Amino acid sequence: MRLATTGLAAALAFLSAVDATPAHASGGWTADPFPSTYAPVASAPVLLRNATVLTGTGERLEGADVLLRDGRIAAVGTGLEAPEGARVVDATGRWVTPGLIDVHSHLGVYPSPGVTAHEDGNEMTSPVTAQVWAEHGVWPQDPGFAAALAGGVTTLQVLPGSANLIGGRGVTLRNVPATTAQDMKFPDAPHGLKMACGENPKRVYGGRGQAPMTRMGNMAGYRAAFIEAEAYLRSWRDYEAARAGGRVAAGEPGATPPRRDPRLDTLAAAISGDVQVHIHCYRADEMANMLDLAEEFGFEIAAFHHAVEAYKLADRLAEEGVCGALWADWWGFKMEAYDGIQENIALVDRPEGGCAIVHSDSAEGIQRLNQEAAKVMGRAAEAGIDIAPERAITWLTRNAARSMGILEQTGTLEPGKRGDVVVWSGNPFSVYAHAELVFIDGALLYDRANPALQPTADFMLGQEGAR
Repeated sequence: MRLATTGLAAALAFLSAVDATPAHASGGWTADPFPSTYAPVASAPVLLRNATVLTGTGERLEGADVLLRDGRIAAVGTGLEAPEGARVVDATGRWVTPGLIDVHSHLGVYPSPGVTAHEDGNEMTSPVTAQVWAEHGVWPQDPGFAAALAGGVTTLQVLPGSANLIGGRGVTLRNVPATTAQDMKFPDAPHGLKMACGENPKRVYGGRGQAPMTRMGNMAGYRAAFIEAEAYLRSWRDYEAARAGGRVAAGEPGATPPRRDPRLDTLAAAISGDVQVHIHCYRADEMANMLDLAEEFGFEIAAFHHAVEAYKLADRLAEEGVCGALWADWWGFKMEAYDGIQENIALVDRPEGGCAIVHSDSAEGIQRLNQEAAKVMGRAAEAGIDIAPERAITWLTRNAARSMGILEQTGTLEPGKRGDVVVWSGNPFSVYAHAELVFIDGALLYDRANPALQPTADFMLGQEGAR
């Protein structure tokens, strides 16, 4: 991302330079009053032996072993020794990958059954609702979580919907059975900020005779919100400067802490880089506008979502380090989706700097992310682009983790990372392949051959009892 040229950059530099407790440490914009209570399931060591291993780093290893110990990836290689008490799985003929990650899900906030009482994904009360957090609408008993687990999904980002210009914070979840969203919350994962451009916000609010009614109004709305956030940051700057300099007289700038505003907390966190910005955006011209907006206000865009025209500016996305979280072949369901091509992901996946992601935005699609990636591989091959499985798996693991700010913890099979692993019956990019075993933090949470390790939501139990 190019450096911002506004006065805010200097303000942020000043904030980082003053010798005082930063505003966010004293309860400001990055405070999380709802910390994760997630606790990994205890497990003995596991040795997966003699598999085809896709590490998520671009490597493919034949006849390799993966050792999980203390909830982490302990080693990947050949001829590994099983520790005492380890479970040894003969994975001959099977493939092993990192756990899949869906960067764009609405599980829990639009759960099954799909009734109005369960619709908690869109706060359609104002074009800017940066103050809302998706985690406060997540229903952990959504049967979709178990179905996604059966498809190899170990981590997912649940986002607010796209009715608003700025819809609020998303949350990254571990795909584990739980009572509360906090029990699923990925420890130390940054929040995501969901923004949306194009048809959705102008249709929702223009249809009510409100602003925004046009794409012009959309851009004006973003700019107004971030200008307000700049002023909020400056007020914190004045306060911190006053604290660093000692006492100040009552009534002087910085004498009292700014009044907290949860809406501006989120926008300030985006500008300061503490929240990952994810933007629902289809057209190339609008993505270019949003890149310019990000430059104006000094924030970075983690990923454009849906982005059916991302192929038109793939070079710029790679240059600026922005990911494209995309569908394999969804197109044509509204005007801004008409210029999509099935090679989109393959073209965004530039060898140098490209960051392509396969996402779902669907309770059904999340169950077969591997097959969505396979469709891209097939279309790319027809266009003369050969994509190997070891490259394609990064669309479902490493790149998604990168865009969510959790790559240091998961997304690849590297020693020290969380033990999120899937054992597939065969090549995961075959329509005949199934996720047979799914480990999260080294614990076996799904086993296709063992009904006792196939999580069932209370709602589904009720359905079974009614038969």
